[in-house]
Amino acid sequence: MNLRMRASVGLVTGVLALTALSSGMVSAASTGRVKLAGSTPAWANAANVKGSVSPTAAVGFRVYLGWRNQAGAEALARAVSDPRSSSYGKFVTPAQFRLLFAPTQAQIGAVQTWLRNQGFTVDYTPSNNHYVAAEGTYAQAAAAFATTFKTYSVQGKTVRAPATALSVPSSLTGVSAVLGLDDSAMFVHTDRVTDAPPSAGFRNAPPCSTYWAEKTTATDPAPQGQVLPDVFGTDQPYAVCGYTPDQLRGAYGVTGSGLDGSGVTVAVIDAYASPTIVSDVNRFSADHGLPSLNGLFTQVVAPGTFRRPQNPKQDPQGWAGEETLDVEAVHSMAPAAKIVYVGAPNNYQDLDAALNHVVDRHLAQIVTNSYGFTTELLPPGFVKPYNDTFIQAAAEGIGVYFSSGDGGDETGGKAANAAAATPDWPASSPWVTSVGGTSLAVGASNDYLWETGWEVGSAEYKGTGWITPEPPGTYLNGAGGGTSRLFAQPWYQVGVVPDSMSQAHGTAKGRVVPDLSAIADTQTGMLVGQTQTFPDGAYYDTYRIGGTSVASPITAGLAALADQKLGHAHGFINPVLYAAYGSAAFRDPDSIGDSTGLWRVNFRNSVDSSAGFRYIFRSMNVGDGTGGISLTIHTGPGYDNVTGVGSPNGTGFFNLP
Repeated sequence: MNLRMRASVGLVTGVLALTALSSGMVSAASTGRVKLAGSTPAWANAANVKGSVSPTAAVGFRVYLGWRNQAGAEALARAVSDPRSSSYGKFVTPAQFRLLFAPTQAQIGAVQTWLRNQGFTVDYTPSNNHYVAAEGTYAQAAAAFATTFKTYSVQGKTVRAPATALSVPSSLTGVSAVLGLDDSAMFVHTDRVTDAPPSAGFRNAPPCSTYWAEKTTATDPAPQGQVLPDVFGTDQPYAVCGYTPDQLRGAYGVTGSGLDGSGVTVAVIDAYASPTIVSDVNRFSADHGLPSLNGLFTQVVAPGTFRRPQNPKQDPQGWAGEETLDVEAVHSMAPAAKIVYVGAPNNYQDLDAALNHVVDRHLAQIVTNSYGFTTELLPPGFVKPYNDTFIQAAAEGIGVYFSSGDGGDETGGKAANAAAATPDWPASSPWVTSVGGTSLAVGASNDYLWETGWEVGSAEYKGTGWITPEPPGTYLNGAGGGTSRLFAQPWYQVGVVPDSMSQAHGTAKGRVVPDLSAIADTQTGMLVGQTQTFPDGAYYDTYRIGGTSVASPITAGLAALADQKLGHAHGFINPVLYAAYGSAAFRDPDSIGDSTGLWRVNFRNSVDSSAGFRYIFRSMNVGDGTGGISLTIHTGPGYDNVTGVGSPNGTGFFNLP
């Protein structure tokens, strides 16, 4: 993202960098009200003001309350997740967690009564009393929270936010944040990479390789007689057509393991819901020797989420592709595991409620999430409610996985932007497993050849010359990673993550992302089958896809196999991962240098040859400054901030304790 709004916070020893967010409140006893710390985003400033918000415009929001005995909740979550603890694996039930830490009925009742007295409709409160959902108008919200609302122009979007910090009556105890009154979550992104939205028809153009380097510029000519030059002094392979389940299962050591995910349930959280998900996955499964989803799949819309027609259009068809790849990726790795899909009815205000629903109802023991936010565009108060849900998940033995993002270090590959380098949220939370991305080479026998960190440069060729800078070209995309400005170094990274990474922003040590990694590079991507809209109608077809949106569900599926082998849930697995660092549980993706890449041929119209082709060279493992591409994160020996502790290595990974 071009606009960088850095949070002016430093790292501290506690979980949140802003200590005021531990309670969510700043005292203002003289007024009888308390301000909610971090309730205005950094972009809601005078320079970005565009206009006023209509007082009659409808708004839905959630008033979040923090856990009673926050320190106790965190201590419990750590103890049950740490293999060195005598409490390891002694997870609590949702009912036990509520009894110990949930806000009281008196606290919730006071919030509900106050909201109704302000004219709001109270919609829903979950069983863990984590929030009260309500809706009304912006005029009511301005009066209730003692603020004004304005519209702001940010990154080409018109977004709403309070102009001053929100406040609530001091009689309402435990309130930590209000989510939904600002549009920060409009900056959510799905971590999948395609050259066209999968809702519209997209097909791979020939030539493409069935396995790594099956076809090269020396063996197969480019279409329309285009002569492609040697790059880095030699001929180069074509992009793969999309790795199949058999290829991925072979590469990650699933084949022959005897594991299929039986007895494990994986939840997938996205927005909306694809109407063709079951038929698409069943067709994909039949074509690739996997069992059908029948009896294994449940689709849920969490209570308390609701459609808000006043929201800007959010491309629900685009999210259908996200759901499809997530479900097919989990099913490919763990074909007997149950899958619960939980879809928010919009893609930016209700994902937190969907996650809370999964955790508080314990719908699964593994949760994969392929979305994220550029941290600086969120108000700090947005973070704590999510983080509290992650803490409950860890206490209950639920592993929450997030893709690390597809924007690399968020600098655009430019050294001049290095001061703005940041990992994405929620992948940067110390209570989730952040999954980075790799470029993966699979051989003719479905065997693992090599992996490297996913960092790609792009250059386009036409006629007899380069129409962009020649390879490595310009930075295109890559796995998210780097050092958090919000979170201190968690205990499990001590002694594994080098100080040069944890201290990237100063002397205090921060949380470093990611934790581990898996296939993500689109050029070596996964084959997906989905109903799409083509010029001649809507029907099922396949295409290649990438992004850490693939890496997270692939890893979740592999984690399901590890849970099956163990006989029970690992839960929050990070302490186990770092304890096993350097063992046979992981492969260490190679730093292959910046002289490796491949040719990618695309249809200009995304579906057929009628409009011609594009010829694009994609360089791998870029970012060291060669060709002007400079990233602050790099693949290297041992732990690195692109691939984490490494990629799952078959039996070694499945045998994690």
